[in-house]
Amino acid sequence: MTEGIIYRYRASIPWRDLPPHFGPWQTVRKRHRRYSADGTWDKALASLLARADAAGLINWEVSVDSTVNRAHQHGTNLPRGRGSS
Repeated sequence: MTEGIIYRYRASIPWRDLPPHFGPWQTVRKRHRRYSADGTWDKALASLLARADAAGLINWEVSVDSTVNRAHQHGTNLPRGRGSS
């Protein structure tokens, strides 16, 4: 099940396109939702981060960038025909 969930995210595919050797896609999806709801994924991530940090494998430096991205006026999702305000 876990391999199917990881495969789905790595391949960036919909649940329905999961290869059959991982089992029924509905079952894999339900397990993922259950793990997300009960905090299993959060516990696993916390454990992996703690182990990697203890082994010195994580660099906690953060890079801050002040880049500003702006959308073109036609790139907004407002319907046409409205006056400018």
